[in-house]
Amino acid sequence: MLPALKPVTEIKRHATEIIDQLRADRVPVLITEHGKEAAVLLDVATYKGMLQRMALLEVIAKGEQAFTEGRISSHAAVKTRMTKRWA
Repeated sequence: MLPALKPVTEIKRHATEIIDQLRADRVPVLITEHGKEAAVLLDVATYKGMLQRMALLEVIAKGEQAFTEGRISSHAAVKTRMTKRWA
């Protein structure tokens, strides 16, 4: 989905209408200033979803790094450790 392009002056003049449209169609708005990309406007649900996906990707990346560094445990070792901790 391509973002809608809006100059900053249009955002200033029609902010309420643009936000209403953003809520309705959830299409990001790319704000331009002097013809150059300046910022992106997102609805809150899309923004929160992006944050959740980023957090998940960071956890996956940490797991991959731990695996690469050899910081791994077998299923049996983890099961034993968890049993001791939570039993």
